Amino acid sequence: MIKTAMGDCKIRRRLLGHFRPRPLLSLLTSVSLTMTLLSCATAPETGRRQLLLVSPVEEAQLGLQAFQQLKQQKPVVTKGKDAAMLQQVGGRISQVAPLPDARWEFVLFKDQSPNAFALPGGKVGVNTGILPITKDEAGLATVIGHEIAHAVARHGAERMSQGMLVQLGGAGLSAALGSNPGATGDLVMQAYGLGSQLGVMLPYSRIQELEADELGLLYMARAGYDPREAIGFWTRFAAYNAKRGGAPPEFLSTHPMDQRRIEALDRVMPRAVAEYERARSR
Repeated sequence: MIKTAMGDCKIRRRLLGHFRPRPLLSLLTSVSLTMTLLSCATAPETGRRQLLLVSPVEEAQLGLQAFQQLKQQKPVVTKGKDAAMLQQVGGRISQVAPLPDARWEFVLFKDQSPNAFALPGGKVGVNTGILPITKDEAGLATVIGHEIAHAVARHGAERMSQGMLVQLGGAGLSAALGSNPGATGDLVMQAYGLGSQLGVMLPYSRIQELEADELGLLYMARAGYDPREAIGFWTRFAAYNAKRGGAPPEFLSTHPMDQRRIEALDRVMPRAVAEYERARSR
């Protein structure tokens, strides 16, 4: 299996080496083709093909640097029941998450925005503003599982890799238009930027979010948290969004709409519940 996968990658790279796009060929098509030819990795559990041009070591170093900066810039909560709960939940889920060599760190930031994030290498941050929506350990486990899933699936490296290709595409178009500068070139470059954002970057981000939901559900279940509680959290989060005017249209958002997210969780729930029952029986 390893030899087959490596051979497939070599074939894809040779194909890419022979690919020569015409000067004004649609760059979104070119970027999509390049991604297909270079997709030599697969996401865990789901098997989705991924483009990864950043090594795990480089990715982890970037995550560590960014996390250190955040801890210097934002106030951190180190004591109290909320901080203790974060360590408890984070510790349990990190034990079942397949992320070799991770240097796990869970930090509670004093920030009223309802947000959480994961950086490469096992760095997880949670804002105090999301705790009224998580309400309890199971709700927090939903959030932590989702964020750890981003780290396990290397979504950060995937996003960086996509961005690298988009930048290369933009540079290629700029060179192709070099003989005809001016307003027309500016308009085409602006259209390329918008097209790449809506056509490539945002859809991939929504795919990653749904993938993190699925993996996170499995991780919280394997850690002994009832995955059915995740529906309650996302329902509360949807209500929170609705009170504040709702979310932007899905095609302009990096996150899937709340109802679509809940429907996707319902589809994977039977498997997650089975994982939860196995964890309880151990």
